[in-house]
Amino acid sequence: MITTLDWIVLIVYFLFIAGVGFYVGLKVKDTSHYFLGQRKFGKWLMIGQSFGVGTHAEMPVSLAGAVYTLGFSGIWFQWKNLFATPFFWVFAPVFRRIRRTTVAELTEDRYGPWMGGIYIVFALIFFTINSAGMLKGAGKVISQAIGGQFDSNEIVVAMTVIFILYSFVGGLVAAAWTDFFQGLLIIVLSFMLIPLGFAAVGGMTGMKESLEAYKFSLAAPEGIGPWFIAMLTINGLIGIISQPHMLAAVGTGKDEYTCRVGFFYGNFVKRVCTVGWAFVGLLVAAMIAQGTFGIDKLNDAEDAFGFACRHLLFPGALGLLIASVLAANMSTGSAFMVNSGALFTESFYRRHVVRGRKDGHYLWVGRLSGFAITMMGVLYAIFLIDKVLYSFLLTETMATYMGISILGGIIWRRANRWGAVSSLVAAFATNFLIYRVRGERFDHWDPNVFLAALGAGVLALVVVSLLTKPESEREMESFFTRLDTPTELPGRTADPLVEGETSRIDREVVGREAAEAGQQSLLVNILAPMRATFGQGFAKTYRVDLKGFALGWLWSLLLVALTGLILKL
Repeated sequence: MITTLDWIVLIVYFLFIAGVGFYVGLKVKDTSHYFLGQRKFGKWLMIGQSFGVGTHAEMPVSLAGAVYTLGFSGIWFQWKNLFATPFFWVFAPVFRRIRRTTVAELTEDRYGPWMGGIYIVFALIFFTINSAGMLKGAGKVISQAIGGQFDSNEIVVAMTVIFILYSFVGGLVAAAWTDFFQGLLIIVLSFMLIPLGFAAVGGMTGMKESLEAYKFSLAAPEGIGPWFIAMLTINGLIGIISQPHMLAAVGTGKDEYTCRVGFFYGNFVKRVCTVGWAFVGLLVAAMIAQGTFGIDKLNDAEDAFGFACRHLLFPGALGLLIASVLAANMSTGSAFMVNSGALFTESFYRRHVVRGRKDGHYLWVGRLSGFAITMMGVLYAIFLIDKVLYSFLLTETMATYMGISILGGIIWRRANRWGAVSSLVAAFATNFLIYRVRGERFDHWDPNVFLAALGAGVLALVVVSLLTKPESEREMESFFTRLDTPTELPGRTADPLVEGETSRIDREVVGREAAEAGQQSLLVNILAPMRATFGQGFAKTYRVDLKGFALGWLWSLLLVALTGLILKL
């Protein structure tokens, strides 16, 4: 039961985080500041923003439930992006170089306005389902943690009110600063239950005596093996490029290097926290097996995290736990509200509905549209969520099918709008048709179905693009000039494109400077890497990408090795 001390911790937390959000939000006066923070965020703020936006309360809920059921190999439902994380170092500059506010604008630049409109529809659905899963996950944890004093749907409504208030005023600036402070609490949330759980079950020795040996394996004999993990990794790698909040989360650093650091390390910290969530699921499985608290079964596996909170935490710590869960949710909910408002306002309303108004008009449209889209997520959470894990995987997979055309359009210059829309239709139709025939929910996830749908989408993109007319050469020249041009270079005091598109001669000069500085993009030039070297050699031309990519793999493999070592103790 929640005590007076817990309430004190919660009230202090609410006052602090609301104060931070309102204080920085008072400086926001225009859409550039509200939607993108004027692209002036430093490394620590970018790390906190990427970590906070990518970490929600449904993640520990769904993961602890999966590990409780399947064993430690269930960690791959969240670690699916672990081996994709090194690629984030290479992806990050694209979000900065595109020099746009939303991914919808990127899509429109590449494939034209109606493909941009299709992306907007996808993004609004993504925001609705993702925010719903996030809210429902937090509601489940807190409801369980306080012994059912409040229903999970009541908690969903309460936390939504809080983050809306400061997001409405401060936009991305408020979201980023609250992400930074709340990120610290999320880390506390990830690990505070483990020592208490070890004491309750007799440490690793007690757990291994209570549970089957396979539950301590990173790859289970059935279900989650190398094939399953590989498909989850591909899912995360392709999907990340099209998620609608990515441009604001990744492209708002003060320079490209800051964007790289924020994107990679913010997400890597999340992978570390995932280990803590998985151990909580394993600890609860041991508690149930031992009958530690007189309970021999959970009615819902996704109650595992809340069960641990209720039985292990002492007064004050429970309040901190609830604050941590709220932190995880409100940081992401705040960012989603701002990003969805930016999407509607900058990609649709300002371009196609009402043009030429003062900036203050669009600022208010962004605030109100973000609020309306957030409310759609609340309704979805209350009435339509069955399993939080299924909703999470559904949005990730939707993003992958959308990402076929976006990532394809960045690395393959022959891709066109007809191939793009065909890839989307082929992937979604294959996915949902197979689940329909099998009589399963549309938000189910199966690696073989995913591969079939992904293959259909890629094949459609390639074949249809080759059979139809290419995109306008002039528009493609503008698009790829931006991707080929770093936003800052040694010896230059401003963005080389700050005064408009460069000429062919200027582009060659800038390209040579980028190659000499090692700042050419390997992602953009992956199908013809020597094109951008200008005689500098492959390793020198792409050295910023290659060094960070190698370091990313080192950190990722080290995390897997250390986790496996702990499980063998």
